[in-house]
Amino acid sequence: MKKWIQKSLMAAVALVTLGFITPSHEIWDQFLDERGQKEIAGSTGTAVAAELPTTFTEAEEAPFFELAKATARDRAYEKFGSKIGPAISDEFDQVILPKIEEAIEMTLVSIGDEGGRSLSISEQPAGGYSEKIFHIFDTESGKDLLRFHVRTDKRPLDGYYFNFHYHTSEDGYSRHIELGDIFWSKNTPPKWLS
Repeated sequence: MKKWIQKSLMAAVALVTLGFITPSHEIWDQFLDERGQKEIAGSTGTAVAAELPTTFTEAEEAPFFELAKATARDRAYEKFGSKIGPAISDEFDQVILPKIEEAIEMTLVSIGDEGGRSLSISEQPAGGYSEKIFHIFDTESGKDLLRFHVRTDKRPLDGYYFNFHYHTSEDGYSRHIELGDIFWSKNTPPKWLS
């Protein structure tokens, strides 16, 4: 089949199925494998698939705590966005981040080595006015172990503060365990992820 016919067919199927079957979908890989034309289907999809096993192997070799430390900082700065991040980065790195790392380490010690093998960190922090920075959860049960949040507090005559805290599954996520506060200003802070 000519290349332009294949591309037209892929685009037509993507339109008819309202995007459920995309040009990089595995149906096309199977279809093209039968005809021995694997290189036509999304070359970027093939490259990503080739990179994933090495990343996954590296992730398995590194202890979860090291991955959690790096991911915690990344998720926090992702939540802060380009407006809040630069303004509070120094104080966050010096005061709040070490306490987040300590909370993660204490939880990992309490669950032991076997429990740490099935842990993961949530992908996306919440935007707008939501509190969620990231959650650490058990991939087997789907239950959260730790929930790290930041809340915007307005204190009369003082201004706005960012209150960093976390919740644990031990008490049903009802108690706020304080990590610290960072002063913003007397002006209303922008929304998260902005």
